[in-house]
Amino acid sequence: MIRYQLVCKCEHQFESWFRSGDDYDHQQKEDLLWCPACGSSKVCKALMAPNVKTGRNEPQAPQNLTADIDQQKFQDELRTMRDQVTQTSEYVGDNFTSVARKMHYGDEPERKIYGEAKLKDVKDLNEEGITVLPLPSLPEDKN
Repeated sequence: MIRYQLVCKCEHQFESWFRSGDDYDHQQKEDLLWCPACGSSKVCKALMAPNVKTGRNEPQAPQNLTADIDQQKFQDELRTMRDQVTQTSEYVGDNFTSVARKMHYGDEPERKIYGEAKLKDVKDLNEEGITVLPLPSLPEDKN
């Protein structure tokens, strides 16, 4: 696994883990990366200091506990935001793209919705001027 510090076009910085450098390259090329703060898919690697381990038993620098606390706080805030969306919105499942489009064009009453959509469908909606954002993915979602 490899951890990269990422930055979006709005200059939000965040980190993400990848199986390999090639995995990052693939996800970046396919616009599968997005900023958890603003939803932008214009994401690239930020400058990072390398963490190189040598064979020598050198004293370890103290862990940055502030960064761990900040990351936990950020994840807690994302979790709260996601819970609020799911509790106050209608789940429309696989019909998300269709319902969002109908609401945009006035064929259905506007309301808060969430559901499932393919990346291509989300891009098509955005090109039509229909703004949609992904719900954040959290560590427990991958278990």
